Amino acid sequence: MTRRGLLQIGALGTGLSLSKLLRLEAQSASSGTARKETSVIILWMRGGPSQLETFDMKPNAPLEVRGEFSPISTTVPGIQVCEHLPLIAQAMHKFSIIRSMHFRPEDGLTDHSSGDQVCFTGYPAAPDPSQNVFPSCGSIVKRQLQHQTPDLPSYVMVPRNVPGTASGFFGQSFEPFETLSDPANMSTPFSVPNLGFADGVSLDRVGSRRDLLRGLDSLRRDMDQTGRFHAIDEFETQAWEMITGTKAREAFDFEKEPRELRDRYGVMPAYKSRVRAGGDAPNWAQRMLLAARLVEAGVRLVTVDCRWWDTHEDNFWALETGFLPRWDRAYSALLDDLERRGKLESTLVIAWGEMGRTPRINAAAGRDHWSRVFSMSIAGGGVKGGRVIGATDQHAAEPKDNPKIVQDVLATAYAHLGVDPSVQYNDRAGRPHPVLPCGRPITELF
Repeated sequence: MTRRGLLQIGALGTGLSLSKLLRLEAQSASSGTARKETSVIILWMRGGPSQLETFDMKPNAPLEVRGEFSPISTTVPGIQVCEHLPLIAQAMHKFSIIRSMHFRPEDGLTDHSSGDQVCFTGYPAAPDPSQNVFPSCGSIVKRQLQHQTPDLPSYVMVPRNVPGTASGFFGQSFEPFETLSDPANMSTPFSVPNLGFADGVSLDRVGSRRDLLRGLDSLRRDMDQTGRFHAIDEFETQAWEMITGTKAREAFDFEKEPRELRDRYGVMPAYKSRVRAGGDAPNWAQRMLLAARLVEAGVRLVTVDCRWWDTHEDNFWALETGFLPRWDRAYSALLDDLERRGKLESTLVIAWGEMGRTPRINAAAGRDHWSRVFSMSIAGGGVKGGRVIGATDQHAAEPKDNPKIVQDVLATAYAHLGVDPSVQYNDRAGRPHPVLPCGRPITELF
């Protein structure tokens, strides 16, 4: 029976609400019946984009709060966005906005790194970063769903790990697959070093080495008390499937994309702050294009590094000349491209950072860290576009209506993928932990 049919039955009095349906879909993962066609793209806007200069403008607030920009209308009556997002305004019917995102007090948010941990794991950040051992959402996906696509990595980082995305106490075999090479560099052909053999090494030669290693490993298997060899076997099998097969190499063959499509995403030069050292931002638009290609091939979760929105100084100049035009073009192109590929309905696109920005502009014409509330956008995966979830006070400083916590977003992603968030895994000390400590799917999106 289709989802629509189930919802109609629920409306007739069986009590099968959408939240229950999402929960049942998540539970189906443990029985091996999870929907295989679904994917998630996380556009990680590290640094914290300003809610007041994107999706939660306050044109009637004092100047020191509202800033320099004005709102514009979108394709959805009553919803406005920043004037420097005209293409996104024309795509408003394809995505929805959550304006009331915030962290729980116990999440321990103090800086970017602690925000990273909570957004990717759902667990509070440890005061000592070396003690952040909980597996990321991608590692959870890899553990529960990798068996469905053995010839493709289920969890990919473009181009490489960012804080919070590691496998934690799961161990090395559940780390993300890193492209390492960056599609943003259009001056050289894109290739993934992890998917090829070294010069002079043939498939037969690698196979012989693999057999030799297996023979040596068998000498110690009888003494393995921790399951370490089993984890190594899983990791080795996945690597072998990807290297010797063609599906993974074809998925990462970025050069097959036509130049006009790459131009549609944008090839704008990187922004460099006029004030703050280290303020470079790479051309992450091309990374989004690779993400679309990967989910089309069947990768389950792709995280794209879209940093660095940390505008303590020169906030308005940086956003107007760098970040917002680039984001406007790339994000709207991604939604169009996924729709063209027939993957928007099955791909949940989560665009967010680890915090918002202060309502009051500082002395350097910037906005500082603000964890009390922030905005995000979410599209695809059955999300009904043109909706606004939650609201903030008159200065976009606090949630006012329908507040949402970070764990709710992760719960929504898990439900979409068919991951069971109630499953418990033991840490290295043998203590069990559920996939998520709290959080519920955001049913208003659907």
